[in-house]
Amino acid sequence: MTSPEPITLTTPVDALPGVGAEAALGLRALGLTNLGRLVAHLPMRHELLEAESTIDQLQVGVNGSVRGEVTATRPVPRGPKPRFHAVLVDDSGRLELLWFNALYLRDKIAPDVRLRVHGVARPYKGGLQMINPRFEVLREGADDPPTRERRLRPVYPASERCDTRVIERVIARNLAHALPLIEDHLPDAFRADRSLPTLADAYRMQHAPEDEDEVLRSRRRLAFDELLLLQLGVHLKRAHLRSHLRAPAIRLSPAVDRHIRERIPHTLTPGQEEAVRDVARDLSQPTPTNRLIQGDVGSGKTTVALYAMLLAVADAHQAALMAPTELLAEQHYLTITRILQGSRVKVELLTGSVPTTDRDRILRRLLAGEIDILIGTHALLTEDVRFKSLALAVIDEQHRFGVHQRSRLREQASDAHTTPHVLVMTATPIPRTLAITLFGDLDISVVRGLPPGRRPVTTIVANPDTRAAIYADVEQRIAKKQQAFVIAPAIEGSDDPAAPLRDVRTIERELNERYLPGRRVAVVHAQLSRQTRDHVMARFRSGLIDVLVATTVIEVGVDIPNASAMIVEQADRFGLAQLHQLRGRVGRGEHQAVCYLVADPATPEGEQRLGVLAATTDGFEIAEKDLEIRGPGELFGVRQWGLPPFNVADIMRDRELLALARRDAADWIARSPHLDDPGEQLLRKRLLKTYGESLGLADVG
Repeated sequence: MTSPEPITLTTPVDALPGVGAEAALGLRALGLTNLGRLVAHLPMRHELLEAESTIDQLQVGVNGSVRGEVTATRPVPRGPKPRFHAVLVDDSGRLELLWFNALYLRDKIAPDVRLRVHGVARPYKGGLQMINPRFEVLREGADDPPTRERRLRPVYPASERCDTRVIERVIARNLAHALPLIEDHLPDAFRADRSLPTLADAYRMQHAPEDEDEVLRSRRRLAFDELLLLQLGVHLKRAHLRSHLRAPAIRLSPAVDRHIRERIPHTLTPGQEEAVRDVARDLSQPTPTNRLIQGDVGSGKTTVALYAMLLAVADAHQAALMAPTELLAEQHYLTITRILQGSRVKVELLTGSVPTTDRDRILRRLLAGEIDILIGTHALLTEDVRFKSLALAVIDEQHRFGVHQRSRLREQASDAHTTPHVLVMTATPIPRTLAITLFGDLDISVVRGLPPGRRPVTTIVANPDTRAAIYADVEQRIAKKQQAFVIAPAIEGSDDPAAPLRDVRTIERELNERYLPGRRVAVVHAQLSRQTRDHVMARFRSGLIDVLVATTVIEVGVDIPNASAMIVEQADRFGLAQLHQLRGRVGRGEHQAVCYLVADPATPEGEQRLGVLAATTDGFEIAEKDLEIRGPGELFGVRQWGLPPFNVADIMRDRELLALARRDAADWIARSPHLDDPGEQLLRKRLLKTYGESLGLADVG
């Protein structure tokens, strides 16, 4: 007879003790395919379970837990509060159960079903009642003994096919097998200095905590791990760039500085001056810069980028500017060629729409060094795009591009021994806490203030009943040859009568028939072809359209100086930072602009968001408020920016832990730039597994 295979962290779930075929299928569907993944599946919370008693032992006004059989149920769907009644009995007595707004329970709770309930007992018609108790359905024949003492029970992310009790039971049965197999990637002395438990202890405290203090201690260790790994990856990447890669050292002379400033149509703001100093200092170094130019809407980031590109061109190099959409690329091209009109700087546009013959001509001239600045989209990243001497790559709106695209731009310089400097621009104001988490591999410059002539946009929160007055204002503006945007939350209306959505077609019809008859109204949204969108935007830009009804397709970068009014319909349905981006599409010319936020907020949070927007035009202040109100997971743009996949860490709650992780990571990489000490191999392996691809660490070695 062969002895059973020893259990390891890679043992499949269906080979673990206590896992039947049905449970194995449910666990696999959740991605819990082996013991290691099972142990890493952390509870989303812990609930305090009182020791179970019989019904006759329950005390009035005290939390209690009992189990029994349901003998009767009664749903009451009518009335101000729909109710669901049930009667639970055990050998000692009877307990009335009542849930408000829970008619769905009729699909779960029925006569003969066995339940365990937790709640506060109250007197009721000579007996006892629990209102809105927590409950579990006890499966027939399940191994679920009564809770004999007060304890914390883990509640796991689960599914209908595999509930939290199944996961709890399987983990409890196999945790003792797993814990001795868990290797700790943090050295003992490092852990001890920071009062962190071992990794095995942290997992034990999550799955089987003795008290709430253990839950907190284990959470701190696991959150710190996530933050430290990210920061180590970021610092490792930076160290590699600085020690292994060379970039052209671009010289700035007073004469070059003067020539560039003469080309820029306005005096630089203090914020732009500071960013230009940062960039010029970076470009003068023989190591490649990675800098984020973070500026509020309309703060003049493109001017800073143009200064940097002209600096590279003046030193006999080339520059590239990559935008996320053709519309933005064309807008950059028009703006820059207008500024450089009459100069010797050669600028070209390369997008997916450029005909093949023109593309081939551009590529030949690019490799020959006959093009100084190339502006485009992802089309710049194809393998056949080669530069003679690419010294600077500017990326507009970083959250549309990842680390890989930045690396790909580096490969396109024809000189294999040098790599271009990289400047990243974003108009999405990101709170500093978030910025250092997301862009630890980038130095950060913040451009504050508005260029000369720009005036802050007046923001008015308006009730839907005031639409007639709002459009009377728009009519007056159109009569003065100004233009307006109207933003709709949807392309098509919602079928849900409880939450109707205003859509572009309905609004277009209202404007034509009721509010602005005789005015030129057009529509643009994401379902239109790119050619149609570009055609509409070109007509709007040239003044052939008075009012553009759009979805958020126009939120980033669209520059129509003549647009002086924006109406956002159902504004409470948009995020704060998103509304701020939309508002930034007006007020870009000489006219005083207004933004009407038309809303009837259904929630205090919606009202709070709109109040913040009306009170300030500072995007950074707005972003901080958005982070406070909605948390980092919901902050507009964060998912596109690539927020790391934290399971435990929360960058708002764990700010101090993040600061500690940053310091530790910087010290660690300064001490051991390659993490190649024998005691660091587990950490190195874990780091590469977690961030090797997303941070591009494979080439770090």
